[in-house]
Amino acid sequence: MSPTKETMDTVRIPAGHDALLASYREALAHTNALTDRISTDQFSAHYPERPDWAIGPFGRDDALTFRLEGQWDDPTGVGWTSDSIFNPTVIERGDELHLFYRASPRKESTASRIGHAVRRDGVWHDSPLNPLIYPTFSNEVLGCEDPKVYAVDDGYVLFYNAIWRRDDGSVAVDIMSAVSQDLEHWEKRGLVVPYDVSEYWAKGAVIPRDEHGRAVRIGGEYLMFLSEGCGGRPMVGHSADGLDWSFAEQPYLDLTPLSGSLFEVACAAVDGDRMVLDFFYADEHGDFAAAQALYRLDDPFTQRAVNRGGSLAWGGLQKIGGRWSFAQGWDAPRDSRELYFYREVDA
Repeated sequence: MSPTKETMDTVRIPAGHDALLASYREALAHTNALTDRISTDQFSAHYPERPDWAIGPFGRDDALTFRLEGQWDDPTGVGWTSDSIFNPTVIERGDELHLFYRASPRKESTASRIGHAVRRDGVWHDSPLNPLIYPTFSNEVLGCEDPKVYAVDDGYVLFYNAIWRRDDGSVAVDIMSAVSQDLEHWEKRGLVVPYDVSEYWAKGAVIPRDEHGRAVRIGGEYLMFLSEGCGGRPMVGHSADGLDWSFAEQPYLDLTPLSGSLFEVACAAVDGDRMVLDFFYADEHGDFAAAQALYRLDDPFTQRAVNRGGSLAWGGLQKIGGRWSFAQGWDAPRDSRELYFYREVDA
């Protein structure tokens, strides 16, 4: 079920200037009372219970804060700017820490781009190549969002959400990919999840990942957990190389003990012979919440336990200084483009 030639030809139509300008202007007017006040601490600072397998809770480490200064040049020519950065991936390469993040005209708006920064010798350097990923195809007109980066064999794969509007006016979300050998220069590969699977809405691209950011093979292959869209079906991708994927319906998460309903799986952390899925859901009162579920690597679809509290680390958890860590920008003050790092705290 790799994307067909017809599908690839459709998404490779260049993004038009007028459509990009309209998308940017729409994003500038965005506001949402729920997401405007969302805070990382409400999900990850305290867990009602802390079984030994759970990852977290987390506390902020201000020594790692990243701040974006200035505005990038806009290769699309529509005058695009950002005032919010969030939903990043962190991955190490040698002594460097690489940060890939979503930049938006307004917090949680569309018309997003993806940027890259590197921490060397204790100092963050925003890439002069930014924006790293920006709309170039017609299915990216409403933005490129939420990077997820994995080390795969001798290279790297970046998955991101491409947002666009169909002819009937409905919004569609595609999972796209790009590849790199050095984390600096990227080549877009295109659509990952075909439309007969996604039904024009798929989020996730959650691949089990170890503490260094490396994708982990399970049963000799890479797995990808899709959790939002696909017509409400729980879908899992299978790949030999992390690049080309086939998909099959596969239940893997049971929220009955939480009396909740799933929004989206954020990440899958592999620790020894176990895997922890960290996910976003609506609790019994309909409020935003996070939780984690436990699996064995030799049985990755059978849930062993579930516990309320999680990181919602959309780009994956990473060990920094020996502790599970992640970054997020939800708590940055208005008009302040900052990403804060959170590290697992002692019991």
